[in-house]
Amino acid sequence: MRLHKQTTEGNAFSILTLDDDPIMTSTIQSYFQRSGYLVDVENDPSRAIDRIRQGNYDILLLDFLMTPMCGDQVVEQVRQFNQDIFIILLTGHKSMVPPIKTIRALDIQGYYEKSDRFDQLELLVESCVKSIRQMRTVKRYKDGLSAIMDSLPQIYDLESMDHVTDSILRTASSLLPCTSVVLTLDDTSSDAPQRHFYSRATGEGFSTMDAQQVQLLLDSLVGRSSLVQDKDVILPVLDNDQCPTGFLSIRLQEAPKYDQIQLMEVFARQISSALNNTHLHTLLQEKNHQLDQAYSQLKNSYLEMISTMRRVVDAKDTYTRGHSDRVSYYAEHIALSLGHDPQFCERVRLAGLFHDVGKLSIPDEVLLKPGKLTEEEYELIRRHPANGAELLSVISQFRPILPAVRSHHERIDGRGYPDGLAGDNIPEEARIIAVADTFDAMTSERQYRKSLEFQAAMAELERCKGTQLDPRIVEAFQAMVRQPQFWAKLKEDLPGCTTSQLNPTLG
Repeated sequence: MRLHKQTTEGNAFSILTLDDDPIMTSTIQSYFQRSGYLVDVENDPSRAIDRIRQGNYDILLLDFLMTPMCGDQVVEQVRQFNQDIFIILLTGHKSMVPPIKTIRALDIQGYYEKSDRFDQLELLVESCVKSIRQMRTVKRYKDGLSAIMDSLPQIYDLESMDHVTDSILRTASSLLPCTSVVLTLDDTSSDAPQRHFYSRATGEGFSTMDAQQVQLLLDSLVGRSSLVQDKDVILPVLDNDQCPTGFLSIRLQEAPKYDQIQLMEVFARQISSALNNTHLHTLLQEKNHQLDQAYSQLKNSYLEMISTMRRVVDAKDTYTRGHSDRVSYYAEHIALSLGHDPQFCERVRLAGLFHDVGKLSIPDEVLLKPGKLTEEEYELIRRHPANGAELLSVISQFRPILPAVRSHHERIDGRGYPDGLAGDNIPEEARIIAVADTFDAMTSERQYRKSLEFQAAMAELERCKGTQLDPRIVEAFQAMVRQPQFWAKLKEDLPGCTTSQLNPTLG
């Protein structure tokens, strides 16, 4: 969301109101300024377009009938360079509202019939503000995860502790608006009679602590993921036994939001793992052991980060929440029913979990679009299997599942994507995930359609045998899901999954 400069400094949202009637714009400005909004007025459509191009407004309120340019023409020009601004049309009468097709095409959030009361308009604006806040939260969290991912090569640098701590301070300072960052770590040697700590800091306004104060703070962090004190967020640095051996203290410019605390907790877990890896590497230089443990921790840290990204993809849209978990569950049990070995089943399970991680590269306005996609937008969707495989390819432990992630939208008849593979040229893991993915998509509600009932979904799978889906795998799946004990076990293993609408025997 592009924000007015003042918006980022406070809680206000910026509005531009456009009407060729100065009295109307002045009245709207006065009304919404009393509610704390930042309101600019403009009476000339061309100048309004220039102001939107140069500024960063959150909401545009504009009259539909104006000279020399009507409201829909203004919106059409604005949408050529700004897809983020929320737009509400003002009309003298409902009959003057443009067709619903035009409103959808131009992504207009609503319209308001002018009157001497603005309470209905205020409700529309408040609805826009709620959406803006939600989009900011998702974008802030997504950007934060990306920044953490970008910092991992530096944080996991095993060359020197100084280089690692510098990277930690630099990354922490960039994640959130803050005035200071302090990293305090245990510097006690094995033969020291008492504990010693050292601190590194950046910024201003931080206070120093003696060893006793540090120890008291560490004691208060036992069993906690974070400690919030006014504008300070204090996060434990844990050793391999999950005991606090240090802390990262960040003083923010304003009281932290819940999603900001969550983001810093993810970062703190990465810090703990990175610092432990660095310490292990130092010991290895002296004793040449524990190398396997260091690599295992590195793998787990990467896996946690990718898992977090996977959950962000599912959480972006309430209609797809839990989709990856269900696909993974179905796919793993298909593989088991076909008699595959544990290694094959584990590949299928992991590929099912991460099959849609490539959707992180798809803009929200495309991924969450309720209406029909354009050809260009559909092409972005078609890229997500390849993008997901590319994202996972940097982690060597994920390489065995890359073919399944890349090929889960291929079709038996060769008309799938991204490579147009056909028949047995499609990896069997991908053919299994395709059946699980298709079934869960059909039996889950989406913004643009209702879910199918169990029998209807089974009939559709039958219809897709031999064209889209592998007949042998479809038959194995159909046999599996017709067993009541399968659904009972699913309900036990995935307690958050609603299955009553799928399994007719459960009611």
